Amino acid sequence: MDEPKVTVICLAYNQAPYIRDALEGFARQQTTFPFEVVVHDDASTDGTADIIREYVQRYPTLFKPIFQKENQYSKGVPIGPAYCFPLVRGQYVALCEGDDYWTDPLKLQLQADALDANPGTDLCAHCARVTKNGKPHGFLAPRLKDGLIPVEEVVKGIPFATASLLCRKEIYLELTPMRKVAFNDLALLLQGSARGGLLYISRCMSVYRLQRPGSWTATHRGARKKEVRIRERAQIEAFDRYTEGRFHDAVQWRLAKIRTDDILTDRRYWELFSPRNLPLTIRRLGRTFLRRFRNLYFQWRSSM
Repeated sequence: MDEPKVTVICLAYNQAPYIRDALEGFARQQTTFPFEVVVHDDASTDGTADIIREYVQRYPTLFKPIFQKENQYSKGVPIGPAYCFPLVRGQYVALCEGDDYWTDPLKLQLQADALDANPGTDLCAHCARVTKNGKPHGFLAPRLKDGLIPVEEVVKGIPFATASLLCRKEIYLELTPMRKVAFNDLALLLQGSARGGLLYISRCMSVYRLQRPGSWTATHRGARKKEVRIRERAQIEAFDRYTEGRFHDAVQWRLAKIRTDDILTDRRYWELFSPRNLPLTIRRLGRTFLRRFRNLYFQWRSSM
């Protein structure tokens, strides 16, 4: 087999009801180049590993499985650097969690072509449909049309799905200060956009399952939201140092947003209208309106 142009990374754990959709989405990809799929199963106990083995048998040259005998995440082992990094051979890396899935067979081709045509950028994302309990629940779409999203807009915060990301190999393998705080999507989004912004494709090509039982979003609700924001704040501050303050105004905007998120969590609503917070509150309301308008637009477009 020729060297793959894209390496797909899929992390799975106890996702038997969903993993088949993810694996099928990989297998259905139509590309003019070879690609590979690294699937890491973290000692699932619900049959997820058996489904992965089924696809390995059907597509032995496509899937590269890793089966753990003991759960590594619970031991604090960083799955990506420890197990996935050594297997990455592609020029580009695409991501998809085991409970999400791709819906467009041209996804990899379109994103790889986009980065090929834009050597000054390192990261590409696209629109994603959101479902909750199996029902449509909007879209993750930062814009209505294709284009380059500036770094500043990414830093301030944009809606995106993990399964929509494709980046250059060097970006995925780089352990920046943001990733040393937490090895998560935010770190990849920040470092991937730092050099030349984020390439965005408005075509909807994946599904993000919101708050599936046991998922990250379901796990990090309530009191744990504050813990997540503590890491988010540390990552944003690390990004400011990493880029030597080139995007400091956007960083300050994001830090203020995190502060108002804490206010909302604590239900101290009156503080949103203090002289310090009112300008940001107004801007956030405007961004919320635009996000809902984009949702309505993509719902209309998908119904045509």
